[in-house]
Amino acid sequence: CLFVCLFAHMSSYKRAKVRAAEEAAKEENPDHYKVVASLVNEEGEETSYNIEIPSDVTPEQLQLLCNSLVESDEDEEPTPYSFYVENNEVTKTLYHAIKAAGLTSEDTVKIVYQPQAVFRVRGIADCCATISGHTDNIVDVQFSPDGQRLVTGSGDKTVRFWDVFTATPKKTCKGHTHWVQCVAWSPDGQLVASGSREGKVLVWNADSASLRCKPLKGHGGYVTWIAWEPIHCCKDGVANRFVSGSENGDAKMWDVSRGLLLKTFTHNKARPVSCVLWGGAGLIYTASKDTTIKVWKASDFALQKELKKHAHQVNCLSLNVDRALRMGAFNERGVIEGDAIETSRKRYDQLRGEEELLVSGSDDHTLVLWKPESNEKPIQLVGHQKPVNCVKFSPDGRWIVSCSFDKSAKLWNKKGEYIATFRGHVGPVFCCTWAPDSRLVITGSNDSTLKLWNLKSQRLIKDLPGHEGPVYCVDWAPDGSLVASGAADQKLKLWRH
Repeated sequence: CLFVCLFAHMSSYKRAKVRAAEEAAKEENPDHYKVVASLVNEEGEETSYNIEIPSDVTPEQLQLLCNSLVESDEDEEPTPYSFYVENNEVTKTLYHAIKAAGLTSEDTVKIVYQPQAVFRVRGIADCCATISGHTDNIVDVQFSPDGQRLVTGSGDKTVRFWDVFTATPKKTCKGHTHWVQCVAWSPDGQLVASGSREGKVLVWNADSASLRCKPLKGHGGYVTWIAWEPIHCCKDGVANRFVSGSENGDAKMWDVSRGLLLKTFTHNKARPVSCVLWGGAGLIYTASKDTTIKVWKASDFALQKELKKHAHQVNCLSLNVDRALRMGAFNERGVIEGDAIETSRKRYDQLRGEEELLVSGSDDHTLVLWKPESNEKPIQLVGHQKPVNCVKFSPDGRWIVSCSFDKSAKLWNKKGEYIATFRGHVGPVFCCTWAPDSRLVITGSNDSTLKLWNLKSQRLIKDLPGHEGPVYCVDWAPDGSLVASGAADQKLKLWRH
């Protein structure tokens, strides 16, 4: 009798275990049901009427459906898309995204499709070169718009040009008498402007590394930032004007062709201008340590509006069109296609969408997302625990990465919604750079390391040690082949797959 009872109990336990396994399998592979859905682009425009599709449809099957509805030219290579349901990417099946969004089979599902980059960056695996030359901290590094050349600025008062193919120094430019704070390539790739702590701006010919014009003097404090006029706004497609920000609370517009000061924008004489940007819609943005951002018209130098939301100094700015402004008419292969002005304008318009988006980072631990051309209420992005010192839109304008002294970087979408936190650094995160295809991001930190993160999995892919001091600057080549980093160890490092 005892044996019979024990056997019955074990049988009951096994049946319960089998049922639990079946339920788990059902959860992972649910019974197929029909979903009423519509395909919607990023602007909210429906591409199709409501259609019925299976709940177990995969991203590959959605890809085929989307291409059949969106693509019109059969000879063109199909555009790759990502699919989202309420900001939840479809990675396994549509069912899993619907469940994550809290929807049911009774709801009409809007599937948002977003085009991916046509080319794919392979990522970064190892340091391929460590180059000596500078004798003090490397504080800024930037690839040229065509990706063929590299420039750095250092505390040793020099600007250096480097050969990225042979990983050797090319030219050393001397002329500053104090730390070089910032360097910036013109979007046509012909000139480099450098600003230093003595308040002077020098402009160099990229080919010869000689001075393009006389030193541009006038700032009463060190130069904090330099921003060139976009190519599609330039006369004859030649970059000759730029804006520089300064510690003495103003920004100045210069004409390189004549070596002249055109205009001084007085932001706040008592507080430094920390960052300046020249947007593609003819607007100039200056951020100050007085907590405000001012928007100026480049055409008549008039103050258009003042943006107030931060409670502490503003440290950094980024536009959703940054890549278009930086690349100008160059494509990913470093080639200018067609007319420079028309090509750059077309790329800018495609990336811009309805209007430019501006994001700012501050010592108040927050970011603010602005629409400067309209009067819409700004969105404050809260989550960091310490000052935000670097913020950058992704090349496709859809994502934002912010770096903070709280040892983390955070990912947001262009609507200002929090997506993920990248943790792994053991010191403040100083800088970041996006892969040209917007799938990967690299962060640099006071802990002397760089880290490579995957946007899709939101995880660390690769730890990149090698520097022997804080990493102050990092940049990804426009073609995705190389990453350059500079640090307090006075070394320039090149990284590749």
